[in-house]
Amino acid sequence: MEPRFAEIVAALGDYFDGLHHSDADKLGQLFHPQAIYACGTEGSLTHLTMDQYLPMVAKRPSPASRGEPRRDRILSIEFAGPVTALARVECAIGPKRFTDLLSFIRLDGRWRLIAKVFHFDLDETAA
Repeated sequence: MEPRFAEIVAALGDYFDGLHHSDADKLGQLFHPQAIYACGTEGSLTHLTMDQYLPMVAKRPSPASRGEPRRDRILSIEFAGPVTALARVECAIGPKRFTDLLSFIRLDGRWRLIAKVFHFDLDETAA
């Protein structure tokens, strides 16, 4: 496997772990401090900075603590050059099924998330 592809896969493993365990510290290591979090699913723009997003993650009960199985997968990884990548992934938290478009940049020898833009659907049959 190409090293940068493997590095993105490893970063996505940290991303999924961080979400499943509501581990804001782990996510804070992955997201660049100036990263954005954005969604338009509900008809208006939700736009957060990391100073807003990470405390929300830290406060919420984790899917792991609620006994939810992990439901995450990598759909695609594309490179726009040696230091820019886009990953399309799916994951679930409670009844929300997310499709995330995750923009990565490589800075100081490691991949950092610079933007999380996502859509979600509700699965009324999920807990």
